[in-house]
Amino acid sequence: MSQKSLIGASALAGAVAMALSGATLVATTGDAAAATEKCYGVAMAGKNDCAAGPGTTCAGTSTVDFQGNAWKTVDAGTCATMEIDGGRMGSLEPLDRDLPA
Repeated sequence: MSQKSLIGASALAGAVAMALSGATLVATTGDAAAATEKCYGVAMAGKNDCAAGPGTTCAGTSTVDFQGNAWKTVDAGTCATMEIDGGRMGSLEPLDRDLPA
């Protein structure tokens, strides 16, 4: 086999390997996303993941600890059992408690 053929075969093998690893990465990322849920009322101020309700825009914009309309991504099935200070619990729906003044 000529040197050009070896280089071409090597490049093709590399491209195939990259394509396969990319497909694996997408599947793994999709599985990880399916294993989480939005949990409202459990994020510390400035540590929410996104959409913290009126007066905020996105990640890191909550202004109150455990802000009821701010959510954090948690493992699926754990939100409703998360207990925070004062005996409050996480929620799968936005809450009307601990909103900024």
